[in-house]
Amino acid sequence: MANKTLKPGDRRQEIVNILKNSEEPHTGSELAEKFQVTRQVIVQDIALIRAEGVDILSTSRGYLLQKNKSPFLEATIACRHRDDLVKNELMIMIEHGARILDVRVEHPIYGELKGNLMLTNKKEVEEFLKKVEENDAGLLAELTDGIHLHTVEVANNEVLKNLKSSLSAEGYLLEG
Repeated sequence: MANKTLKPGDRRQEIVNILKNSEEPHTGSELAEKFQVTRQVIVQDIALIRAEGVDILSTSRGYLLQKNKSPFLEATIACRHRDDLVKNELMIMIEHGARILDVRVEHPIYGELKGNLMLTNKKEVEEFLKKVEENDAGLLAELTDGIHLHTVEVANNEVLKNLKSSLSAEGYLLEG
């Protein structure tokens, strides 16, 4: 039986095992109760699990493990920062040669919310941020206290490692 004495990494592995062995979704509240932690801890755990490349689908009914997906050069990066740092975060990714495919957050009512970005260069980042400002549109991460995921495409694992290192140095990478 799981309990709060589990180390965070062990708890995340146990979450993956639960999802692997189930065809039914598991809610964040259900997992939080099982592990005697808050739902927000589970949301962060799911973000970190996704960042490790495990494809977890978030639905209005709970979390499911997505099966039969081949990642190729795609990676998921879990981040957390204030809204005023989004430009710097995106520019770091672009400077490392990443193509930023999307941004995702975990909403307590709707499950996973995703915004397609498809940003490949500095000009596109500037245009995206200009649209956000002109439309007085909030960022998805505003819904989750700054926690969000990006799906990126990178050339290879070395590029991904360097990108994560740069994001970590700025304090943007959500780390367990």
